[in-house]
Amino acid sequence: MYFYKFLIISFLVVSIGGCNSNNSSEKKLFSLKISSDSKKIQQGNVLKIQLENKKNKEIDSISYQLHGKRINVTNNSFKLNADKLGIQKLEATVYFEGETATVSENITVLASQAPKVYTYEIINTYPHDIKAYTQGLEFYNDTLYESTGRKGISSLRKVDYKTGDILNKIDLDNSYFGEGITIINNKVYMLTWQAGKGFVYDLNTFEQLDSFTYNQSKEGWGLTHTPDGKKIYKSDGSDKIWILNPDTLVEEDFIETVTNSSVFNKANELEYVDGKIYANVYLKDSAMIIDAKTGAIIGVIDFRGLKDKVKQHADLDVLNGIAYNPTSKTFFVTGKNWDKMFEVTIKEKE
Repeated sequence: MYFYKFLIISFLVVSIGGCNSNNSSEKKLFSLKISSDSKKIQQGNVLKIQLENKKNKEIDSISYQLHGKRINVTNNSFKLNADKLGIQKLEATVYFEGETATVSENITVLASQAPKVYTYEIINTYPHDIKAYTQGLEFYNDTLYESTGRKGISSLRKVDYKTGDILNKIDLDNSYFGEGITIINNKVYMLTWQAGKGFVYDLNTFEQLDSFTYNQSKEGWGLTHTPDGKKIYKSDGSDKIWILNPDTLVEEDFIETVTNSSVFNKANELEYVDGKIYANVYLKDSAMIIDAKTGAIIGVIDFRGLKDKVKQHADLDVLNGIAYNPTSKTFFVTGKNWDKMFEVTIKEKE
């Protein structure tokens, strides 16, 4: 289908390259070769493994692991059932002549099915600050909070979404470019873009309580969290969505966003709903629906047409900002310097 062709932006199917875990002596003894019945290594495919014994060593046994988890290989093949998608390390530990050696190859595990395509229905239209360069949008206790970007005008806001009135607001220092937010236990966590730093604010007073630095992630884009507050998800403009410890804000793990054809790296503003992450697609009038456990892009929402319904002006920018209101069970979406915000329902495209 034409609409989600934009997802297929780079052909990255199998990466059988750098085996960083192998030392030179082990590589001289053994190597792994991987093949599949399909040209694309998708979840559920059968992979065939060939262990090359370069020095004709007497092998006692071989143990295989995928992403650190043991797998059963029968007749040199196994059915791919990875816990997470994206680039995974396949390792073979070889026991031979009283010694052991480990060799590995990287494979890129793709989703088993193409994303479904969804569209929207407008329920209500509300006023939105045309000067707000929206970066984050979130409901908390039926109240809307918004973060805005650009150096010199970045802010955190509490908003009456029905009127567009700003109920509370603080400005960031002019050196920071504000990005996404999420709210847990009456604390607002806010990212900045390229400064490698985020801030924690008191929800009621907007007083800054703390700050934190990024670890492995490149930049700050979007934030969301699970309802129990045990996981924070962070996008950074790469194919990874990082999983942060809510107490330390350290990036402890990540998922990679993939379709059935490729790895994708355009997740921007995030919203977690029922085990799925809804993510604005950077520079596109669309959003992805991502399985929060595996990283599979299971749906694409076509938001084309919304931008045509707002005031057209010189500073008008892209769709960004997606929030779920659990009370109404509807989504709220807007864009950078849009004069309107839309309450919508999402439905599969016919």
